[in-house]
Amino acid sequence: MLKIEHIGIAVKSLADSIPLFEKLLNSSCYKTETVESERVRTAFFATGENKVELLESTDPEGIIAKYIERKGEGIHHIAFDVADIEAEMKRLQAEGFELLNTVPKPGADNKRVCFLHPKGTNGVLIELCEERKL
Repeated sequence: MLKIEHIGIAVKSLADSIPLFEKLLNSSCYKTETVESERVRTAFFATGENKVELLESTDPEGIIAKYIERKGEGIHHIAFDVADIEAEMKRLQAEGFELLNTVPKPGADNKRVCFLHPKGTNGVLIELCEERKL
């Protein structure tokens, strides 16, 4: 793993949360994006080499909506940048980690992503991110 790519934070409302994080981080939101397959709208902030991603559900039955219903707003996942997502998925699976998807899927911010089940990572949802090659 190369670095922490971003920290994902589940929020009820981007409209309310973007101004809050702009003040907190003293930085403007540089990008918003909807990821239809995940039923989520995202907002990104740069913090040095890393990013903060706010996640708002676009569907009351979506993963983020259900997460907020169970745990409230807050840190949802930590994402790590990887050079070769397929190789990293294979390595982690061989080490006994459970992958939540068997092939990388399209994610926000021009990434291919895979998640690890939190039951094998001390309760932390881990996301692997690889920059999509154009």
